Amino acid sequence: QVQLVETGGGLVQTGGSLRLSCLASGDTQCISAMGWYRQAPGKERELVSTITSVDSLYYADSVKGRFTISRDKDKNTMWMQMNSLKPEDTAIYYCVVRAYLCAGGNSYWGQGTQVTVSS
Repeated sequence: QVQLVETGGGLVQTGGSLRLSCLASGDTQCISAMGWYRQAPGKERELVSTITSVDSLYYADSVKGRFTISRDKDKNTMWMQMNSLKPEDTAIYYCVVRAYLCAGGNSYWGQGTQVTVSS
């Protein structure tokens, strides 16, 4: 199993920046990819960005050029730098880990961290 702890959410004005962190513990050697989802009020959960074990990156079109995902495998930590934030970025952001490098793999979710962008 993998446990995830997210930090870094908060309230920021339009155009501001925030940096989210996700610390993984447990069976971290099983992690094949990490990423961030978000869910805004009244909307479906949305995949924001992912980074794989070979550092292949994905960004949703809505955040390309503004968000940057990164990862330190030795520290079992992932970050997402969010710049030029917009009110539509307001959501609960969830760290997600796919741990499929080991038998019986699974996906794990963090508890979520609130990001609020005021206009």
